[in-house]
Amino acid sequence: MLHYVGLDVSLDQTSLCMLDATGRIVRETKIDTDPDVIAAYLGQTALTVERVGLEAGPLSQWLHAGLVAHGLPTICVETRHTKAALGAMPVKTDRGDARGIAQLMRTGWFKAVHVKTQQAQEWRLLLTQHRLLVSKLIDVEAEIRGTLRGFGLKIGRVGRAGFAVRVRELLADRPSLLRVVEPVLLVQAALLAQREALHRMVLQTVREEEVCRRMMTVPGVGPITALAFRATVDQAERFTRSRDVGAHFGLTPRRYQSGETDRSGTITKTGDALTRHALYEAATSMLVHATKPSSLRHWALAIAKRRGLQKARVALARRLAVVLHRMWRDGSVFHPQGRPAMA
Repeated sequence: MLHYVGLDVSLDQTSLCMLDATGRIVRETKIDTDPDVIAAYLGQTALTVERVGLEAGPLSQWLHAGLVAHGLPTICVETRHTKAALGAMPVKTDRGDARGIAQLMRTGWFKAVHVKTQQAQEWRLLLTQHRLLVSKLIDVEAEIRGTLRGFGLKIGRVGRAGFAVRVRELLADRPSLLRVVEPVLLVQAALLAQREALHRMVLQTVREEEVCRRMMTVPGVGPITALAFRATVDQAERFTRSRDVGAHFGLTPRRYQSGETDRSGTITKTGDALTRHALYEAATSMLVHATKPSSLRHWALAIAKRRGLQKARVALARRLAVVLHRMWRDGSVFHPQGRPAMA
């Protein structure tokens, strides 16, 4: 008889539930959150495991890779689907969640999540750490600006590289203030240096990745956007239709239809936020800063005239996702006057 396993994962301990084909509970336990330990436990049962399910989360990629390496048919389940299925239970416990996930495995009422390759995970780590340092740089500089403004000192418009020089100039005759601000300026310099180190790593990665180089032939698409799209999609074959990629990144409108009611809302914002923001920034760059004419930009400018710049940016971001995926699949480069892929 086939058996189905549900895992409710936490940092130290994982609740495990095993069901048979009729839905009867065969085994229940709490076990260390380690793929080797879990695989050893399931191996000791000497039962045929048809599916092992776990919810997508911080540890899911590591556990999935380890369990698959042990030959277990492991599936990572989409978080929203799991929440909807388990939300019907009046009492939430780790044990109950493991039972619910096991039932999802048995019935097949789940949506599997694509588990990224090791290379894609490493690229994403590089991008998230780069974004973290950029965010902290903005926070530190904004704090210094706001603090000095209270003393009537205005830094004004200055580049990031010249920020510390400008602050020291303003505080040249205020040594007491400079003593307080100087440690923060040193932190800003350290953040800037390490941000530049990570950015050089991004540039090196993009130079070595042929798909990213082709994506960057699109106006507005830089190294960050190209690498984010490459790392998040991971495998172009995941999408049989390029037009589905825009929806995957949450760039399509919400829709509520029931009876006589049928209304559309703002974009869904599902999927990967990092790549969605990168596509939006690329669209903004193409609309505002690009100088070379292209049919894609002309299409977006026409939308801007009819419905405003904000909607044009979102529409262009969605279209860029479609175009980048099509270029990836076709092995082509961007043709400015060519007809863009349909969104």
